[in-house]
Amino acid sequence: MLATKVCYNINMDYENYIWDLGGTLLDNYESSSHAFAATLWSMAERVVLRTDVYDALKVSTAYAVEKYASDLPGFLEEYKKLEAEELEKPILFSGAKKVLTDLSVKGNKNFMISHRNHQVLTILSAAEIDSYFTEVVTSDNGFKRKPAPESINYLLNKYKLNPKKTVMIGDRPLDIEAGNAAGISTIYFDSSTDSTLSGQAINTVSDGSLNSKPTHIIHQLTEIIL
Repeated sequence: MLATKVCYNINMDYENYIWDLGGTLLDNYESSSHAFAATLWSMAERVVLRTDVYDALKVSTAYAVEKYASDLPGFLEEYKKLEAEELEKPILFSGAKKVLTDLSVKGNKNFMISHRNHQVLTILSAAEIDSYFTEVVTSDNGFKRKPAPESINYLLNKYKLNPKKTVMIGDRPLDIEAGNAAGISTIYFDSSTDSTLSGQAINTVSDGSLNSKPTHIIHQLTEIIL
């Protein structure tokens, strides 16, 4: 049974919003899993269930590669090429642009931290949301990957953000762990439409270590602006 405080979603009185991209604003796991499975087939004629790849990618790209393609040199590069083609027409989650617009109109700041390289800038532009962000941190910045808090601390220090007024939004435990490690609030976005998978996802972040417990859990992005 979840503690009430974990699911308490109202009074999100924040000034600074640090976003993850894939699985949070961008509904990319479907296309990414297809690209991953197609690369496995083209390189090794290896067949995996799309749902299994989807779940592995939700953990992390590195985890999925280690699980299904650790013996295939050059797999990551080939997968990323095919994924980039899939992402030329990015699909946002429902309400994503409305939330970004409303926050910006109110004078709040939006930031992004992505494990992708500069390709993320092209994705944001194609999705027509690039103008909403004060800064986008990519892998090219050289910070340790989440759950390390380095990239969040960089934004806090550079823009002199008040940690008590800053929140990290993501769809994976590592996003929550990074935010907690940086001393800011966290929002876990559970987009699953399958009640069983949704329950499992929520239990993962709420029943884990203290470092992975979110301040809020939401199922629709628009809950942020209610």
